[in-house]
Amino acid sequence: MTRTLTSPDGTPASCFAFGTMQFGGRADAAQSAEIYAACRTAGITHFDTAWVYTDGRSEEILGDLIKAERDELIIASKVGYTGGAGPDNMQAQFDTSRSRLGLDCIDILYLHRFDADTDLRVTLEWFASRKQAGDIRYIGLSNFAAWQVMKAQMLGADLGFATDILQPMYSLVKRQAEVEILPMCADQSIAVAPYSPLGGGLLTGKYVTGGEGRLSEDARYNSRYGQTWMHDTARGLSALAQELGVSPATLAVAWAAAHPSAPMPIISGRNVEQIAPSLAALDFQMDADLYQQISDLSPRPAPATDRLEEQELGA
Repeated sequence: MTRTLTSPDGTPASCFAFGTMQFGGRADAAQSAEIYAACRTAGITHFDTAWVYTDGRSEEILGDLIKAERDELIIASKVGYTGGAGPDNMQAQFDTSRSRLGLDCIDILYLHRFDADTDLRVTLEWFASRKQAGDIRYIGLSNFAAWQVMKAQMLGADLGFATDILQPMYSLVKRQAEVEILPMCADQSIAVAPYSPLGGGLLTGKYVTGGEGRLSEDARYNSRYGQTWMHDTARGLSALAQELGVSPATLAVAWAAAHPSAPMPIISGRNVEQIAPSLAALDFQMDADLYQQISDLSPRPAPATDRLEEQELGA
Protein backbone atom coordinates (compact mmCIF):
# COMPACT_ATOMS: atom_id res chain seq x y z
CA MET A 1 0.00 0.00 0.00
CA THR A 2 1.02 3.63 -0.33
CA ARG A 3 2.69 5.18 2.71
CA THR A 4 1.34 7.76 5.15
CA LEU A 5 3.29 10.98 5.62
CA THR A 6 3.26 13.06 8.81
CA SER A 7 3.95 16.64 9.82
CA PRO A 8 6.89 17.55 12.10
CA ASP A 9 4.73 17.03 15.21
CA GLY A 10 3.43 13.69 13.92
CA THR A 11 0.07 14.85 12.54
CA PRO A 12 -0.91 12.52 9.66
CA ALA A 13 -1.34 14.00 6.21
CA SER A 14 -4.94 14.89 5.45
CA CYS A 15 -6.84 12.86 2.86
CA PHE A 16 -6.53 15.77 0.42
CA ALA A 17 -3.81 18.34 -0.15
CA PHE A 18 -4.41 21.94 -1.14
CA GLY A 19 -2.46 23.36 -4.08
CA THR A 20 -1.58 27.05 -3.81
CA MET A 21 -0.81 27.68 -7.48
CA GLN A 22 -3.45 30.45 -7.46
CA PHE A 23 -2.04 32.27 -4.39
CA GLY A 24 -0.64 35.60 -5.50
CA GLY A 25 -2.24 35.21 -8.93
CA ARG A 26 -5.97 34.71 -9.37
CA ALA A 27 -6.25 34.71 -5.56
CA ASP A 28 -4.86 37.83 -3.91
CA ALA A 29 -3.43 37.80 -0.37
CA ALA A 30 -6.81 38.34 1.30
CA GLN A 31 -8.54 35.65 -0.75
CA SER A 32 -5.63 33.30 -0.12
CA ALA A 33 -6.00 33.81 3.64
CA GLU A 34 -9.72 33.01 3.41
CA ILE A 35 -8.99 29.87 1.39
CA TYR A 36 -6.32 28.76 3.84
CA ALA A 37 -8.69 29.25 6.78
CA ALA A 38 -11.43 27.24 5.05
CA CYS A 39 -8.96 24.43 4.35
CA ARG A 40 -7.77 24.32 7.94
CA THR A 41 -11.35 24.31 9.23
CA ALA A 42 -12.02 21.32 6.96
CA GLY A 43 -8.98 19.50 8.35
CA ILE A 44 -6.46 20.00 5.54
CA THR A 45 -2.90 19.65 6.85
CA HIS A 46 -1.01 19.27 3.56
CA PHE A 47 -0.26 22.36 1.42
CA ASP A 48 1.53 22.29 -1.92
CA THR A 49 3.42 25.06 -3.72
CA ALA A 50 6.43 25.45 -6.03
CA TRP A 51 9.35 27.77 -6.68
CA VAL A 52 7.85 28.66 -10.06
CA TYR A 53 4.28 29.48 -8.93
CA THR A 54 3.17 33.12 -9.43
CA ASP A 55 6.75 34.39 -9.51
CA GLY A 56 7.27 33.41 -5.89
CA ARG A 57 4.17 35.03 -4.41
CA SER A 58 2.57 31.65 -3.75
CA GLU A 59 5.40 30.61 -1.45
CA GLU A 60 5.55 34.03 0.22
CA ILE A 61 1.82 34.11 0.98
CA LEU A 62 1.77 30.50 2.17
CA GLY A 63 4.79 31.17 4.37
CA ASP A 64 2.96 34.01 6.11
CA LEU A 65 -0.17 31.93 6.63
CA ILE A 66 1.48 28.90 8.23
CA LYS A 67 3.61 30.65 10.87
CA ALA A 68 1.33 30.03 13.85
CA GLU A 69 0.91 26.30 13.26
CA ARG A 70 3.85 25.24 11.14
CA ASP A 71 4.63 22.01 13.00
CA GLU A 72 1.08 20.68 12.49
CA LEU A 73 1.39 20.98 8.71
CA ILE A 74 3.06 19.25 5.79
CA ILE A 75 4.48 21.84 3.41
CA ALA A 76 5.55 20.78 -0.07
CA SER A 77 7.40 22.72 -2.73
CA LYS A 78 9.11 21.90 -6.01
CA VAL A 79 12.30 22.81 -7.84
CA GLY A 80 13.71 22.17 -11.28
CA TYR A 81 10.77 23.05 -13.53
CA THR A 82 12.96 25.66 -15.17
CA GLY A 83 16.74 25.61 -15.39
CA GLY A 84 17.11 21.84 -15.17
CA ALA A 85 17.77 19.35 -12.39
CA GLY A 86 21.45 20.12 -11.87
CA PRO A 87 22.57 20.63 -8.25
CA ASP A 88 23.44 24.32 -8.62
CA ASN A 89 20.07 25.25 -10.10
CA MET A 90 18.11 23.16 -7.62
CA GLN A 91 20.07 24.52 -4.65
CA ALA A 92 19.51 28.11 -5.74
CA GLN A 93 15.77 27.56 -6.18
CA PHE A 94 15.54 25.59 -2.92
CA ASP A 95 17.26 28.34 -0.94
CA THR A 96 14.91 30.90 -2.45
CA SER A 97 11.90 28.73 -1.61
CA ARG A 98 13.02 28.34 2.00
CA SER A 99 13.45 32.09 2.31
CA ARG A 100 10.02 32.80 0.84
CA LEU A 101 8.34 30.21 3.04
CA GLY A 102 10.29 31.22 6.13
CA LEU A 103 11.37 27.63 6.70
CA ASP A 104 14.73 26.01 7.34
CA CYS A 105 13.21 22.61 6.50
CA ILE A 106 10.62 21.96 3.79
CA ASP A 107 8.71 18.76 4.51
CA ILE A 108 8.35 17.53 0.92
CA LEU A 109 10.60 18.68 -1.89
CA TYR A 110 9.71 17.51 -5.39
CA LEU A 111 11.72 17.47 -8.55
CA HIS A 112 9.08 19.25 -10.59
CA ARG A 113 9.68 17.28 -13.78
CA PHE A 114 12.09 14.76 -15.26
CA ASP A 115 15.20 16.28 -16.83
CA ALA A 116 16.58 14.10 -19.62
CA ASP A 117 19.64 16.34 -19.94
CA THR A 118 20.91 15.77 -16.40
CA ASP A 119 22.23 12.50 -15.01
CA LEU A 120 19.49 11.33 -12.64
CA ARG A 121 22.10 9.99 -10.21
CA VAL A 122 23.57 13.47 -9.85
CA THR A 123 20.11 14.90 -9.22
CA LEU A 124 19.28 12.25 -6.63
CA GLU A 125 22.64 12.65 -4.89
CA TRP A 126 21.69 16.27 -4.27
CA PHE A 127 18.26 15.26 -2.91
CA ALA A 128 19.87 12.61 -0.68
CA SER A 129 22.33 15.15 0.71
CA ARG A 130 19.53 17.59 1.50
CA LYS A 131 17.56 14.89 3.32
CA GLN A 132 20.62 13.75 5.24
CA ALA A 133 21.29 17.36 6.28
CA GLY A 134 17.73 17.71 7.58
CA ASP A 135 16.78 20.37 5.04
CA ILE A 136 13.91 18.23 3.72
CA ARG A 137 11.94 15.38 5.29
CA TYR A 138 10.52 13.63 2.23
CA ILE A 139 11.75 13.28 -1.35
CA GLY A 140 9.15 13.67 -4.08
CA LEU A 141 8.95 13.32 -7.85
CA SER A 142 6.42 15.10 -10.06
CA ASN A 143 5.34 14.41 -13.64
CA PHE A 144 7.49 11.25 -13.85
CA ALA A 145 6.62 8.19 -15.92
CA ALA A 146 6.60 4.87 -14.09
CA TRP A 147 9.90 3.78 -15.65
CA GLN A 148 11.51 7.05 -14.55
CA VAL A 149 10.31 6.51 -10.98
CA MET A 150 11.68 2.98 -10.94
CA LYS A 151 15.00 4.23 -12.29
CA ALA A 152 15.04 6.65 -9.36
CA GLN A 153 14.20 3.77 -6.99
CA MET A 154 17.10 1.72 -8.34
CA LEU A 155 19.55 4.61 -8.03
CA GLY A 156 18.12 5.55 -4.65
CA ALA A 157 18.82 2.08 -3.33
CA ASP A 158 22.52 2.73 -3.95
CA LEU A 159 22.27 6.12 -2.27
CA GLY A 160 20.39 4.86 0.77
CA PHE A 161 16.92 6.30 0.19
CA ALA A 162 13.68 5.67 -1.66
CA THR A 163 11.16 8.02 -3.22
CA ASP A 164 8.60 9.04 -0.61
CA ILE A 165 5.85 10.61 -2.70
CA LEU A 166 4.83 11.03 -6.34
CA GLN A 167 2.72 13.77 -7.92
CA PRO A 168 1.09 12.63 -11.18
CA MET A 169 -1.87 14.04 -13.11
CA TYR A 170 -5.05 12.09 -12.40
CA SER A 171 -8.76 12.65 -12.94
CA LEU A 172 -11.79 11.04 -14.54
CA VAL A 173 -10.62 12.41 -17.90
CA LYS A 174 -6.89 11.69 -17.31
CA ARG A 175 -6.67 8.08 -16.18
CA GLN A 176 -3.30 6.98 -17.54
CA ALA A 177 -1.95 6.77 -13.99
CA GLU A 178 -4.17 3.73 -13.39
CA VAL A 179 -2.11 1.62 -15.78
CA GLU A 180 1.28 1.60 -14.07
CA ILE A 181 1.80 4.64 -11.84
CA LEU A 182 -0.79 3.96 -9.14
CA PRO A 183 -0.09 0.20 -8.92
CA MET A 184 3.63 0.95 -8.83
CA CYS A 185 3.18 3.40 -5.94
CA ALA A 186 1.17 0.83 -4.00
CA ASP A 187 3.85 -1.80 -4.62
CA GLN A 188 6.75 0.50 -3.74
CA SER A 189 5.03 2.16 -0.75
CA ILE A 190 5.15 5.59 -2.39
CA ALA A 191 2.52 8.11 -1.32
CA VAL A 192 0.51 9.65 -4.17
CA ALA A 193 -0.72 13.25 -4.37
CA PRO A 194 -2.31 13.57 -7.81
CA TYR A 195 -3.03 16.99 -9.22
CA SER A 196 -5.93 18.32 -11.32
CA PRO A 197 -8.68 15.98 -10.05
CA LEU A 198 -11.17 18.41 -11.62
CA GLY A 199 -9.57 18.16 -15.06
CA GLY A 200 -8.59 21.82 -15.18
CA GLY A 201 -12.14 22.77 -14.18
CA LEU A 202 -13.82 20.68 -16.87
CA LEU A 203 -15.36 18.34 -14.29
CA THR A 204 -16.96 21.15 -12.29
CA GLY A 205 -19.69 21.26 -14.93
CA LYS A 206 -19.31 24.95 -15.63
CA TYR A 207 -18.38 24.42 -19.27
CA VAL A 208 -21.46 22.25 -19.74
CA THR A 209 -23.56 25.36 -19.15
CA GLY A 210 -21.38 27.67 -21.27
CA GLY A 211 -19.16 28.99 -18.50
CA GLU A 212 -15.65 30.32 -19.02
CA GLY A 213 -12.34 29.67 -17.31
CA ARG A 214 -8.87 28.26 -17.95
CA LEU A 215 -10.08 25.89 -20.66
CA SER A 216 -11.49 28.78 -22.66
CA GLU A 217 -8.68 31.23 -21.82
CA ASP A 218 -5.51 29.10 -21.82
CA ALA A 219 -4.46 27.31 -25.02
CA ARG A 220 -2.45 24.73 -23.08
CA TYR A 221 -5.43 23.70 -20.95
CA ASN A 222 -7.75 23.78 -23.95
CA SER A 223 -5.44 21.35 -25.73
CA ARG A 224 -5.09 19.12 -22.66
CA TYR A 225 -8.82 18.81 -22.10
CA GLY A 226 -10.22 19.62 -25.52
CA GLN A 227 -11.20 16.17 -26.77
CA THR A 228 -14.89 15.60 -27.45
CA TRP A 229 -15.15 12.51 -25.25
CA MET A 230 -13.80 14.47 -22.29
CA HIS A 231 -16.62 17.00 -22.61
CA ASP A 232 -19.08 14.13 -22.98
CA THR A 233 -17.73 12.71 -19.72
CA ALA A 234 -18.20 16.08 -18.01
CA ARG A 235 -21.81 16.21 -19.20
CA GLY A 236 -22.44 12.69 -17.91
CA LEU A 237 -20.91 13.56 -14.54
CA SER A 238 -23.02 16.71 -14.29
CA ALA A 239 -26.19 14.74 -15.04
CA LEU A 240 -25.33 12.16 -12.40
CA ALA A 241 -24.49 14.86 -9.87
CA GLN A 242 -27.87 16.50 -10.49
CA GLU A 243 -29.62 13.20 -9.82
CA LEU A 244 -27.71 12.83 -6.55
CA GLY A 245 -28.13 16.45 -5.49
CA VAL A 246 -24.41 17.15 -5.22
CA SER A 247 -21.84 19.17 -7.12
CA PRO A 248 -20.02 17.49 -10.03
CA ALA A 249 -16.78 18.71 -8.45
CA THR A 250 -17.58 16.81 -5.26
CA LEU A 251 -18.08 13.62 -7.24
CA ALA A 252 -14.92 14.16 -9.31
CA VAL A 253 -12.66 14.67 -6.29
CA ALA A 254 -14.26 11.90 -4.25
CA TRP A 255 -13.86 9.52 -7.20
CA ALA A 256 -10.15 10.34 -7.57
CA ALA A 257 -9.62 9.77 -3.85
CA ALA A 258 -11.46 6.44 -3.92
CA HIS A 259 -8.89 4.59 -6.04
CA PRO A 260 -7.58 1.51 -4.15
CA SER A 261 -4.09 3.03 -3.95
CA ALA A 262 -5.51 5.72 -1.60
CA PRO A 263 -4.24 8.84 -3.38
CA MET A 264 -4.42 12.29 -1.74
CA PRO A 265 -5.87 14.54 -4.47
CA ILE A 266 -4.54 18.08 -4.63
CA ILE A 267 -7.53 20.39 -4.75
CA SER A 268 -7.29 24.07 -5.62
CA GLY A 269 -9.25 27.20 -6.48
CA ARG A 270 -9.18 30.97 -6.45
CA ASN A 271 -11.78 31.71 -3.76
CA VAL A 272 -13.65 30.05 -0.90
CA GLU A 273 -16.81 29.55 -2.91
CA GLN A 274 -14.91 27.77 -5.67
CA ILE A 275 -13.19 25.29 -3.34
CA ALA A 276 -16.27 24.46 -1.25
CA PRO A 277 -17.47 21.56 -3.48
CA SER A 278 -13.99 20.01 -3.43
CA LEU A 279 -13.78 20.28 0.36
CA ALA A 280 -17.22 18.68 0.56
CA ALA A 281 -15.71 15.56 -1.02
CA LEU A 282 -13.86 14.94 2.26
CA ASP A 283 -17.13 13.77 3.80
CA PHE A 284 -18.76 12.27 0.72
CA GLN A 285 -19.44 8.54 0.95
CA MET A 286 -18.40 6.85 -2.29
CA ASP A 287 -19.66 3.27 -2.38
CA ALA A 288 -18.46 0.65 -4.86
CA ASP A 289 -21.51 0.92 -7.10
CA LEU A 290 -21.26 4.70 -7.45
CA TYR A 291 -17.50 4.46 -8.00
CA GLN A 292 -18.10 2.07 -10.89
CA GLN A 293 -20.92 4.19 -12.29
CA ILE A 294 -18.62 7.23 -12.41
CA SER A 295 -15.75 5.17 -13.80
CA ASP A 296 -17.97 4.05 -16.66
CA LEU A 297 -18.38 7.67 -17.80
CA SER A 298 -14.88 7.71 -19.30
CA PRO A 299 -12.71 5.21 -21.22
CA ARG A 300 -10.50 3.01 -19.12
CA PRO A 301 -6.90 3.20 -20.39
CA ALA A 302 -5.47 0.15 -22.11
CA PRO A 303 -3.53 -2.24 -19.87
CA ALA A 304 0.25 -2.26 -19.89
CA THR A 305 0.34 -5.66 -21.60
CA ASP A 306 -0.81 -6.88 -25.00
CA ARG A 307 -1.66 -10.30 -23.55
CA LEU A 308 -5.34 -9.42 -23.29
CA GLU A 309 -6.40 -13.03 -22.98
CA GLU A 310 -4.60 -13.13 -19.63
CA GLN A 311 -6.38 -9.97 -18.51
CA GLU A 312 -9.72 -11.56 -19.35
CA LEU A 313 -8.82 -14.75 -17.50
CA GLY A 314 -7.52 -12.85 -14.51
CA ALA A 315 -4.05 -14.37 -14.95
